Amino acid sequence: MIILPDRVWDGWWREEGHSLSTADLDAVFEAAPDVLVVGTGAFNLMKVPASTRTELGKRHIDLHVANTNKAIQLYADLAAGGKRVVAALHLSC
Repeated sequence: MIILPDRVWDGWWREEGHSLSTADLDAVFEAAPDVLVVGTGAFNLMKVPASTRTELGKRHIDLHVANTNKAIQLYADLAAGGKRVVAALHLSC
């Protein structure tokens, strides 16, 4: 699931189930957030490769990565603080 400023995309799926590629983040890049919070699943199985981290940095998007439960709380905290935040949450495993 991706939580965008104007909608929730609950049909989000990644090209490679447990790896977050830049191709998986088109909607995030369109939203141009200050921060992307990535939830890696209950057991941290989804990984954020260096290439994805590099692309986010080039676009000046701060990245926070945590298991999904922690990521949800972090998203709420950052959004309440006035940041333009998007969350990409791996909901299984």
